[in-house]
Amino acid sequence: MDESQSIQDCSRKERWNGNSIGAKDEIALSGVPVFTRGRFVLKMAAGALALSALLLLGCGDEPAPKPLAEEPAKPAEPAVPDDMQAAAQNLLGKETQVLVFGDLAKTGKQQFLAANVVPKTPKNNIPGTIVTRAVVAEETDGKWSELLRCDEYLKNAKGYLALTPLTSVAGWKVQYDQDPIKGIQLYFTPVKTGTDAHVLPIGVAWNPATKRYQSLDMTYQHFLMETPSLETARSRLK
Repeated sequence: MDESQSIQDCSRKERWNGNSIGAKDEIALSGVPVFTRGRFVLKMAAGALALSALLLLGCGDEPAPKPLAEEPAKPAEPAVPDDMQAAAQNLLGKETQVLVFGDLAKTGKQQFLAANVVPKTPKNNIPGTIVTRAVVAEETDGKWSELLRCDEYLKNAKGYLALTPLTSVAGWKVQYDQDPIKGIQLYFTPVKTGTDAHVLPIGVAWNPATKRYQSLDMTYQHFLMETPSLETARSRLK
């Protein structure tokens, strides 16, 4: 081997070592021109980098969370008819709210329950709707007439309802249930403090026999007769 060939072999080995080509690569690339071998090595490096990037992307990407199904919007409550709101204000004043309306007594006639509602405050944390006054009214031939009144006492057109407190009440908690056959059943609880905090609600419902709202006994099964005098407005069972 002459001196020039020896120098070329040494130079070739140094270039391969500088590109980190091993013995097997040297054998595989023997006979390939130097510039071709360099491009081959660059392509191998670029391919390795691309593969690494794809692996990293595959590990880092997670499937996007599915959006939560939206809850169906609650149907808006029907607006109170203007004539009904006007009748409620005529009975209780401008600060009157119609709580419920419709065929409340299942008699085929329109009725409403309206009240002067006490706004919620930090000192007023009593559950339920707290009112100072409330009425139930009915429409007949385009005119509204009062059937039941709740102010200091519970009253209808015939007098004081049985079980109404003998002392005047400043506020009431009003609740109601609507039976598809019997109609609305109201519960009036005097708002008191101290030892009288736990007072049983007074049930009131439409009596089809007398055709008026009357109070119920403590089982909420039997109607009690009203009375014109407070002294006897406790428990007259029909």
